[in-house]
Amino acid sequence: MQTEALIRHISGWLKDYAAGAGVRGYAVGISGGVDSAVVSALCARSGVQLLCVDMPIRQKADQLERARNHIAALQRQFSNVRAISADLTPLFEEFERSVALPDAKQQELALANTRSRLRMSTLYYYAQTHGLLVAGTGNKVEDFGVGFFTKYGDGGVDVSPIADLLKSQVYRLAEALGVSESIRAAAPTDGLWDGERTDEEQMGASYPELEWAMAQHEAGRAREEFAGRQQQVFDIYTRLNRAAQHKIQPIPVCRIPAELLD
Repeated sequence: MQTEALIRHISGWLKDYAAGAGVRGYAVGISGGVDSAVVSALCARSGVQLLCVDMPIRQKADQLERARNHIAALQRQFSNVRAISADLTPLFEEFERSVALPDAKQQELALANTRSRLRMSTLYYYAQTHGLLVAGTGNKVEDFGVGFFTKYGDGGVDVSPIADLLKSQVYRLAEALGVSESIRAAAPTDGLWDGERTDEEQMGASYPELEWAMAQHEAGRAREEFAGRQQQVFDIYTRLNRAAQHKIQPIPVCRIPAELLD
């Protein structure tokens, strides 16, 4: 992987896309994780305006600290970076009270996804008011492999700078971009739960394992070709990939026969 050339390529692509779209730059939601750190660093290097937004919702202190330290580091290095902090906890908790169901467990996942959708709405608000586009932070495994994102939440973006990169490649970019060790060493998490739930705990496999399974799946391999943990990981990947097709594929359109419109 030609890391420096890749950084120049993506940064140049971001600059050209913003110019072609007639916008000033990009807004990025900063979570304290490696993906948002890499995307924001690439946007900063493009030279266009970058608005970094942290949007805590009952966020763990270490996640918020990593996010704000990263934003501060970008601002020290680049004059085109601005920052906004929007505490969405009161808004989320009012929503939580308004839609409460008798069975709290039934709404747990829906509320987790609501956090992501509130952040998306907030990010688009700030993007529109500043003449910016929203830059997504999803990587290839999340966006096109297992669908580990919220539909119309963190999946609601205008551009996807790193969606053609595997998670392992994102980490290599992070090191080259000077992303802090605290972010690179942190266990990946979507930050949508009150308790600590890592991505691996939620999916049942690590990103290196999922990258391996994605490659095997794309090569047309069958589960019977594997055994033990490899077969288990392959099964996890195929199950998640199958369940996520409604997110991965374009929205289906019901095509109307011309004779029905006469």
